[in-house]
Amino acid sequence: MSGKKASVKVEILGESYVLRTEAAPEHTRAVAEYLDKAIRQILAGGSVIEANRGAILAALQITSELFQAREANGALTGAMQGLSADVRRLLPPAKRDSAAVPVTGG
Repeated sequence: MSGKKASVKVEILGESYVLRTEAAPEHTRAVAEYLDKAIRQILAGGSVIEANRGAILAALQITSELFQAREANGALTGAMQGLSADVRRLLPPAKRDSAAVPVTGG
């Protein structure tokens, strides 16, 4: 991500923010919409009234989603590496080294 920064206007809880980012404007708007929706869902639950507390709870919820996705990604990467090793053992010896394609995960 080495592009030039662009200003993107987003709205969260009725307030406008201008964000300078290298990300695509569509991505930035989608992220802001996701955050806005998460905060509004928490506030609609009725147990939280203050917007700042709703934002913190939404941030915790979204961070939990991120951690779960990372864990799932790691599990999937491990499964793919295991499957790749299994398939490599079935190949003729001359083909095994050329089939070694590293699988990386985030």
